[in-house]
Amino acid sequence: MTLRNPTILLADDHTMFAEGLKSLLQDEFELLGNVGDGQALVEIARTMSPDVILVDISMPVLNGFDAVRQLKKEGTNAKIIFLTMHGDDGLVAEAFRCGASGYVLKQSAGEELIWAIKEVLKGHDYLSPLVARKPERKAKVEDVSHNVRLTRRQREVLQLIAEGLTMKETAARLGISTRTAESHKYEMMQGLGLESTAELVRYAVALGIVPE
Repeated sequence: MTLRNPTILLADDHTMFAEGLKSLLQDEFELLGNVGDGQALVEIARTMSPDVILVDISMPVLNGFDAVRQLKKEGTNAKIIFLTMHGDDGLVAEAFRCGASGYVLKQSAGEELIWAIKEVLKGHDYLSPLVARKPERKAKVEDVSHNVRLTRRQREVLQLIAEGLTMKETAARLGISTRTAESHKYEMMQGLGLESTAELVRYAVALGIVPE
């Protein structure tokens, strides 16, 4: 009886990059497809039960961190590898706190990614040498560790604001009142010591949940 290849689900909103990954991986793994936002990842991962999920941090609707948190809370058995352009120490730490087994930089995608997938399937953690070699940096005000102050709803509001939605649009997307959305925004700004929407957006960029 022939053993099946491990199944891989991609989650990246950059279509050309995802297509390149498919050609790289298809000889050794069964590719289940690519999704372009975090909410779609959660929904499809529930039904497809992939062995490995390759996920970017910065994605629309629901960022990679929150998507993985939700999947882990639901008890997914998939191994998670964050595949991202962000090499910041704080983001790496947050990825593993979310439940990741691996962290690979996009510029390393190639033979290293295949090796990383095989390592996490064996039950090992994998961290890209490009990240591991970096000297430790002091935490910044915008460091991702501050994200522990935010509730899940606040992070959702933060992402939508950073994507350019108005408070009314944000409220409609989340099924809450505009007043409630504004309250979440105010509480975030107070808790983080920020004074403007622009600073709040820069904070979201620093977290890696939206691209610069």
